[in-house]
Amino acid sequence: MRRTRIAMVALVGIALPLSGCKKDSVAEKYHPAKVEDTDQKDIKKVTLDARAAERTGIETTTVREEMVNLKSGAAMRKVVPYGALMYDKKGNTWTFTNPSPLVFVRASVVVDDIEGDQVILAEGPPVGTVVVTVGATELMGAEHKYGH
Repeated sequence: MRRTRIAMVALVGIALPLSGCKKDSVAEKYHPAKVEDTDQKDIKKVTLDARAAERTGIETTTVREEMVNLKSGAAMRKVVPYGALMYDKKGNTWTFTNPSPLVFVRASVVVDDIEGDQVILAEGPPVGTVVVTVGATELMGAEHKYGH
């Protein structure tokens, strides 16, 4: 009787861990962002599903051209809201463009000056390009897989 009990305990001890090891019983993990390579080195394309974009609260505007006062005098320059400006860990400046619905691609910018809530660009995406003003930090996290 004692041997039977020991054998039963041993079988249960082996069977329980194995019962949860079926690969087909593991649910697919939800991935709200799909990250793909682009033709630019170290730049990824982030595609969000609609639910993720809504939860992130992404807002956009366009790069516009305005007459601005610079130290060297008045000039036409590209301008974006300060919320569109991102800094990486090396201090480089970026913005996220939105070339098509739910698709986001990081683009390098060179800041000429910052006046209040406006960033005056020396270089950046063309006028009319859609850029992210709210939610860019979440896109940066998705692109670099922070938190994964």
